[in-house]
Amino acid sequence: MKFDLAPPTGVGPLLIGMTRDAASSALDSLRDLRAISESDSPGQHVFRPSGLMIGIECTRNTLQAIQLWRPTAPTDHVVFRDLDVFAHPAREVVERMSEYTTIEASADEPASFIAPDLLLSFWRPFAADDEPDEEQGYYFSSVLLAKPGYYDTPAQVAERLRQGALGEGTATSRSTSRGDSGDWLDALTL
Repeated sequence: MKFDLAPPTGVGPLLIGMTRDAASSALDSLRDLRAISESDSPGQHVFRPSGLMIGIECTRNTLQAIQLWRPTAPTDHVVFRDLDVFAHPAREVVERMSEYTTIEASADEPASFIAPDLLLSFWRPFAADDEPDEEQGYYFSSVLLAKPGYYDTPAQVAERLRQGALGEGTATSRSTSRGDSGDWLDALTL
């Protein structure tokens, strides 16, 4: 099955901004009913027979982020503009992504990259760009597609709100880490 990354809209039936119930139903529709995994967690993540894990994050009853983990079999493909982000080496994914948008190494995890304008984040535990046999470092392990502002710190959210109230537009600065918890977002009214 092909999963098209369409930032900032979503992936397939999973649309950023949909309600938690709608997101849970959409996530459930991505299960392969012929091979349901015992590791599935309704409303959180599902595993497909290929090993592809699809997870969702909801805050304030709204879908905020979708994360897909690299499959172990070539039957599922996660694609951005005809680029299978898990079938190609991480270095090549970064090079090809840079043709479309800004992509930069994460300040907290330099083996990982973020395309802030697209709200796409590519993660791997370590870099092994010259070692194809070391799959965990040679390929990206996961990709996250999120809603605008997902990586903003509380100060950036406050500034964006202040600028919006003044009619100055929106802040574009994003951090590459949400810290220990994204729960601070629950306390804000956007």
